[in-house]
Amino acid sequence: MASPLSGGNRLSLAMERTGQWIISQDIPSDVVVEVGEANFSLHKFMLVAKSNRIRKLIMESKQSDLTRIDLSDIPGGPETFEKAAKFCYGVNFEITVHNVAALRCAAEYLEMTDKYCNNNLTSRTEDFLTQVALTSLSGAIVVLKTCEDLLPMAEDLKIVQRCVDVATSKVSIEAKFPSRSPTNWWTEELSILDIEFFGRVIASMKLRCVKSLTVASAIITYAEKWLRDLVRDHSGTAAKLAASDDSDLRLQQRELLESIIEILPTEKATLPINFLCCLLRSTIFVKASSTCKTELERRISAVLEHVTVDDLLVLSFTYDGERLFDLESVRRIISGFMEKEKSVAVFNAGDFREVCSAAMIRVAKTVDAYLGEIATCVGLSISKFNGIASLIPKGARKVDDDLYRAIDIYLKAHPNLDEIEKEKVCSVMDALKLSYEARVHASQNKRLPVQIVLHALYYDQLKLRSGVEENDVQDATMTRRQVQHDVSLARENEELRTELLKMKMYITDLQKTGPAGVATTSSCKGGGGPKKATFFSSVSKKLGRLNPFKQGSKDTMNIVDEDVDITKPRRRRFSIS
Repeated sequence: MASPLSGGNRLSLAMERTGQWIISQDIPSDVVVEVGEANFSLHKFMLVAKSNRIRKLIMESKQSDLTRIDLSDIPGGPETFEKAAKFCYGVNFEITVHNVAALRCAAEYLEMTDKYCNNNLTSRTEDFLTQVALTSLSGAIVVLKTCEDLLPMAEDLKIVQRCVDVATSKVSIEAKFPSRSPTNWWTEELSILDIEFFGRVIASMKLRCVKSLTVASAIITYAEKWLRDLVRDHSGTAAKLAASDDSDLRLQQRELLESIIEILPTEKATLPINFLCCLLRSTIFVKASSTCKTELERRISAVLEHVTVDDLLVLSFTYDGERLFDLESVRRIISGFMEKEKSVAVFNAGDFREVCSAAMIRVAKTVDAYLGEIATCVGLSISKFNGIASLIPKGARKVDDDLYRAIDIYLKAHPNLDEIEKEKVCSVMDALKLSYEARVHASQNKRLPVQIVLHALYYDQLKLRSGVEENDVQDATMTRRQVQHDVSLARENEELRTELLKMKMYITDLQKTGPAGVATTSSCKGGGGPKKATFFSSVSKKLGRLNPFKQGSKDTMNIVDEDVDITKPRRRRFSIS
């Protein structure tokens, strides 16, 4: 690698280069112009003829014979001043899109206008800008790129704004009527710009009402070019390049990423979901501002019904895919979607937990499949697993087979869980909503807690006892009602058994007290007061509610009167024994 030039070598090189194009070498130079570390030996009379600035410096100098002039602050530096000096000497050189902006700024700095010389450098560069550079998209973008080092003068001379206007106009035409292949070639042209100028072009496109998809296409190309290691790389290179949180590369990426997020189009569904997920992962990785993170999470949650499992996995794992990265963002995205669905349901006077939209059902399937993918991670805690699973309302899952699969994978990947922890994992699943195949598998699954296995066996026995054929998708509501009815009946049977025991004890007491106790009871009955509810009446009411013939085939309410012989009614014995 060549060593950098020293001050003396750079000076001699500038002097040698200047001597090659000075017209009259017989006349010794009388002034040295300093531009940075470069010195140019020139003639005053050649410079003052076209540059009013140099004329004023010489005339206003307190020295009788000024021999050195410092122009280190000239836009464009030594290279641009050399071309301006050549113009003063009448030496031909080529004006191109790469140097026209610098020459225009240098001409303004040196005051090389037509007021002091006809067809001076200012008018020459203006003609080139108008007639050549700003007539094409590529020319305007190149000129705009060169203005990055010419601020603020390029801004004051309106060169930047003219380039932005031309670029925006040409892009809008290209988007509607492509002139070459591929049709989005112009996005690559725009991607050479600095983020500040690129943002100004995007803002101008929005003001001109350019389609959001066109704006999004330019932003995607720009991000993939300048943030390739973060947005497109999946091999872990980004982590190696920016291992330190305070590295210069990390800081540059953070600033660039935040600027890109600020110029994203506001319209919904204009950016690919995978691109948004990659941006969010990059935001988390470079530790960008919470505002940027929140904005991306809001955009993803707005279109969550179109998100795939792979998109969510992009957010969840590190670039090398070896460990979990961030689950809180996924949780906030799902929660944001649920809040949106809840507000829509309230607006429609419904309950989103009971009547779920098609989008909610799709999201539920995606989340269950996502849980199955991350369940194998050893570092995934029960609280985080259940936290994501419980975000989905129970009504959004017609069957819990996918959730059962995720739970089974989690239990298999975490074999050291005790019975209580296993029950906690399974608490997010409704065993009533498992299909027949899933219940059969659950009843034989040794990884499941005993309680879940018993539930699966009980529901199968309940189905067999009721004689209902099992379909692929069972009616969980009817099954739940049947179970609740059985539980209620069992509770009433237990109460009846208790009442019968009390009645036997009461009869035993009556037998011990003898006739006096009976007489006392009879005398009480003969009174004229209101009749109080006795023990026998309460038992009769309970027996009436549990009448086995009330709805069966032996219901006497359906017997026709004329078929019954009522001439000699049978004597019935009323006893409880």
